[in-house]
Amino acid sequence: MADGDSDLWSIPLIALNMTVRKKLGLHLNPKHTVAADWMSVAEVMGFTYLEIKNYEGLRNPTRTLLEDWQAKTTEATVGRLLSILSEVERKDIVEDLRPLIDEDVRKYHENLRRNAEPPLQVPEVDSCFPRTSEKTGLTTKDDPDGVPEMFDAFICYCQSDFGFVHDMIRELEQTEHNLKLCVFDRDVLPGSCVWTITSELIEKRCKRMVVVISDEYLESDDCDFQTKFALSLSPGARSKRLIPVLYKSMAKPFPSILRFLTVCDYTRPCTQAWFWMRLAKALSLP
Repeated sequence: MADGDSDLWSIPLIALNMTVRKKLGLHLNPKHTVAADWMSVAEVMGFTYLEIKNYEGLRNPTRTLLEDWQAKTTEATVGRLLSILSEVERKDIVEDLRPLIDEDVRKYHENLRRNAEPPLQVPEVDSCFPRTSEKTGLTTKDDPDGVPEMFDAFICYCQSDFGFVHDMIRELEQTEHNLKLCVFDRDVLPGSCVWTITSELIEKRCKRMVVVISDEYLESDDCDFQTKFALSLSPGARSKRLIPVLYKSMAKPFPSILRFLTVCDYTRPCTQAWFWMRLAKALSLP
């Protein structure tokens, strides 16, 4: 790759939108082609023979492969993907998709810049005193003098699962576990950019993130952003940053992006007696 592409090695794979991923599938999914297909890419990515065999039955193995790769390793960057495609002699794909990839990377940089910029204030508002900065005035218990409120875990959930979140509060905060959970609807002050607040809380205020998995979770844009953002910070099961929680049976497939993480499963009667203790222990680790 050219020197001008070096920046792409720092861009996480989540920067690539669905258009690029679908076109990658069109190139790599077809079987019995002379050119290298998704299996060659998977092998270079480090997937085992058994893992690759499991993908064979999927309708779109390339899509699942990319999601699993970005969840599995910190090497899952745009630059590394382009390098792999060149390594398996699929420079035709690189040439075809490069304009779309460059546009996705531009949008990714733009979103980062936009989220990092403080909101524009007119002089009359900005001169009010006292004033708590956005970074310290996010939650109901933030100290106006600048000491931010910290949490053991950020709870990623959709509104239809809020009843279970109440149970989580009761079992983890109001018992001997004495944990401190960040529940957006309860703890976050209204008025600031949702994406900025969420990013700040997940990255800097919370030691871990509990993801409440359900069919409704799969349809939530907020949950999708929160999960992918956390994975982009510390991808893979090695970090133990994300803890998926399954509290009711699902009609839809479990999200493949989290399949490498051990699930805390409340749906199994034989393990319900230890469910809260296991979850609390995981959240109490340093």
